[in-house]
Amino acid sequence: MATLIITEKSSQAKDLRAALGDRYGRILPAEGHLLRLAEPDEVDPAWKRWSPTLLKPDGLFPTRPDQGGNKAAKLQAITAALRACDEVILATDCDREGQLIGQEILEHVGYRGKVRRALFTAQDPKTLRDAFAALKPNDSMRPLYEAAVARQQADQIYNLSLTRTATKTLLAPGARGVIGIGRVKTPTLAIVCLRELEIRNFKPEDYFEIVATATVAEGSFLMRHAPAPKDRIKDRAAAEAIARAADNHRGPLTVTVEEKRQAPPKLYDLPSLQKTCGQRWGWTADRTLAVAQELYDGEGKKLITYPRAEARYLSENQIADAPAIVGALTRLRGFAHLDIARPVIRKGKSGHFCDKALEGVSHHAVIPNVNVLDDLESRLVRLTDDEKRLFALICRSYLAAVMPDYEYRQTSVTMPVPVPSAGGGKPVTFRAVGRIPLKLGWKAAFGSAESDDRFGGKPEEEAEQTLPPLTDGELATLSDPKVEAKRTQAPPRYNEGTLVDAMQNAWRFVEDPALRDRLKEAKGIGTPATRAEVIKGLRKQNLLGADGKWLVPTPAGLHLFETLRAAAPTLVDPGTTALWEMKLDEVVTGRADFRHVIDAIASEADRLIGALIGQRGATLDLGLPAVKVRFARRGAAGRSTTTRGGAAVSGDVAKPARRRTRKVAAPAEGDAAAPKPRRTRKTKGASSAPPAAAAAESAPAEASPIPESRRRREPTERMVAFARSLADRKGIALPDPCLRDFDQCRSFLDQHAR
Repeated sequence: MATLIITEKSSQAKDLRAALGDRYGRILPAEGHLLRLAEPDEVDPAWKRWSPTLLKPDGLFPTRPDQGGNKAAKLQAITAALRACDEVILATDCDREGQLIGQEILEHVGYRGKVRRALFTAQDPKTLRDAFAALKPNDSMRPLYEAAVARQQADQIYNLSLTRTATKTLLAPGARGVIGIGRVKTPTLAIVCLRELEIRNFKPEDYFEIVATATVAEGSFLMRHAPAPKDRIKDRAAAEAIARAADNHRGPLTVTVEEKRQAPPKLYDLPSLQKTCGQRWGWTADRTLAVAQELYDGEGKKLITYPRAEARYLSENQIADAPAIVGALTRLRGFAHLDIARPVIRKGKSGHFCDKALEGVSHHAVIPNVNVLDDLESRLVRLTDDEKRLFALICRSYLAAVMPDYEYRQTSVTMPVPVPSAGGGKPVTFRAVGRIPLKLGWKAAFGSAESDDRFGGKPEEEAEQTLPPLTDGELATLSDPKVEAKRTQAPPRYNEGTLVDAMQNAWRFVEDPALRDRLKEAKGIGTPATRAEVIKGLRKQNLLGADGKWLVPTPAGLHLFETLRAAAPTLVDPGTTALWEMKLDEVVTGRADFRHVIDAIASEADRLIGALIGQRGATLDLGLPAVKVRFARRGAAGRSTTTRGGAAVSGDVAKPARRRTRKVAAPAEGDAAAPKPRRTRKTKGASSAPPAAAAAESAPAEASPIPESRRRREPTERMVAFARSLADRKGIALPDPCLRDFDQCRSFLDQHAR
């Protein structure tokens, strides 16, 4: 009996061959999704032209072979093998998407033989052998597959329908580009816009703290009166009164000494790795992933495990690898100073090795690859500087995880100081904290700045000073009190790393407790493999820009967010993903039919289409540059110009540019793909400009004529209305030329909508 094993990617196939040989059958890898959903016009030719329409077929969108990479060849090989086998074992990732990747091939080909499922969360030999010793009937995974189908179909309907609707209703006449709407993309834009508005609307407040020198028999140290934020001192006179009361005050100290310990931080998953690299080195999320991917599967490298990790734990099977990994790493020059005679193993969710924490997760934390320890040195010489830096970071993380706790002695000191007032004032408290390291433990694997960075910042000023020997009740005298003026700070903008972290923790932006909890379980919006692409897509569409390493919304991005928040707030709400996940949970548990879930999401998309149609005539301009076009002259009177929409204009008559269209597969992860410009072919007597790029498939075939008002360079009514609204909100006068001149009005909007 012939058996075929289908894996999700080549690395899985390689690991399975190493662990199992050919004991269970022939092993063939996919390359992620080998199939795509059909484009709308492949289902209904009438859907080729863009319009505000719900793109929902009577049944489901059928699948089509995908292109790119080796997908076609791999699908052909698997299809041929399926015709000759009696049994299939699906060994794709054990999550919802992994089930879809494997089973959709069987459904597409029409395979009707026996199918079993191998489930594993790590790819070490023992885990793989155990998984194949406990194969499950694939029928038991049917609900998970149907939930994946519902997610895929709903994303296609929701994202493509709303992208077309937003583009046709919100884009300013003659403006270039496509307004891509996505279940993940649009809330991500909202996260950045909300932070930007928070910064712009932030009103700093001055407050005061008092610091004084405390003198005891064995020396002196600083003590500070710094009330909690809700009790901050806003009045300088009050602060100066406290300073006067503290001057030469003598009183007893309350001294508390505690010996504390701190466990090492969690291992890295992809989001935490992207956040750390962004904060430390200014790397984009995409750059971090690219470097990690090269370390994972680069020729002659393969130094780390799968980088698109979604968990910060290892399986308990991997405990046995710890001595070998530690031994190999500490033979390297950079880690030779570390004394790890016996790795410390921490199990459970508070530790690093936890099977329960990996339930339903396909990829464990990113760590050094145990299978290449014998020739580490020869592999390291092939690395670029970026690769060396990232590999060292991952190695330190693993070594720290198996080192002892950091131990320290913390001394906390307080002193009450009475403050005279007309009504008999309450005493205020001055404090000091000192910390003395006893055993560095895991911190020896990091520099001090690095170890502090893993915990979100440096310790407070008070914790950094060294205190003299103190006893509880000892008398101290305060002197030289100073009032320090401080000011509240606006929250920082996001960089790509912290935005990825915000996407993973998007539950923080949701108020409903049930939705917050479900979004937390779903690990936010997007996946580790797609979040960097979502951010890149927003930048390509000119909805996000960069100010140094910080991400900022462009005027168009902020305008789009404000428009959507007013017209269809569901589109910018991360809670939408939580609602979807709750519906998909009902499919997995058998409480809902997957087709009913698709219908429900399609109905919501139809409602949102109606809301956007109500905004028809908006003046959103993505700010994409006009494309310069050369034209052949038609006689002596012929002249050519360029329009923002890319239409060829001869004299005063707009001529639609002829264009070839190509189809772009709908993305798997909740968002319309970022548009890419297409090549055009020349028409007789003229060559047309590249058309407006398409969000998820071909754009409308004809370019729209330039409106009369635009040719006269008059602002549209929507532009004027928005300008008036901005002027009223900011308390400034709207210059008269803005009411009559398009360029003046656009300049005003660009300046004040920032």
